[in-house]
Amino acid sequence: MKVWAAALAATVALGGAFVTPASAQTPAPSPAVAPAPWIAPDFAVPTLVDGPGFKLVPLGPALTEIDYRAYMASITHLQKTFTRSTGWPHEGLTLKDAVVDMETEAGRFARRESFAYAVLTPDGSRERGCVYVYPSKVPGHDAQVAMWVTAAEYDAGFDAELYAWTQKWLARDWPFSNVAYPGRAIAWDEWDAMVAKSKGG
Repeated sequence: MKVWAAALAATVALGGAFVTPASAQTPAPSPAVAPAPWIAPDFAVPTLVDGPGFKLVPLGPALTEIDYRAYMASITHLQKTFTRSTGWPHEGLTLKDAVVDMETEAGRFARRESFAYAVLTPDGSRERGCVYVYPSKVPGHDAQVAMWVTAAEYDAGFDAELYAWTQKWLARDWPFSNVAYPGRAIAWDEWDAMVAKSKGG
């Protein structure tokens, strides 16, 4: 399934037998300042988290089949409750598509651009849903979190359980002060308006 900028380095070419004294040189422009990273560089991002009746592990190629089975069995449910779109998931998705998706998520995790987790049963045999931690699209929030559970898990009440647990987990174990939960703590229409405003729309 999910962002982010690098600093520009200034180079100075030196030639001839000697270097012009600094006081006589034209001052070089200051290098551009990189924006502060959205998550502290020294923060150890969790890679295995145990919850009540489940565990979280990063999404990646090893989980392709189990992830694919989970969302392909809940297409209509996820289009309504997660993506609000028929773009994902849909009947035409293949395992090859799923591999690319998993490689993308693993790459973003490794580069600390975003963090996607599979929510698995304790024995790892089945995926109950997913949790995603992203940089916020709206100023004033330092992260935004999305999640989904399968249709069967939703009907069993797991969506509310996972949401409550995730809020506590982010507050306890992550270095964020104001996490946004679009579609949950913030209504979708309100969030969409905030995103549009942040883009100048």
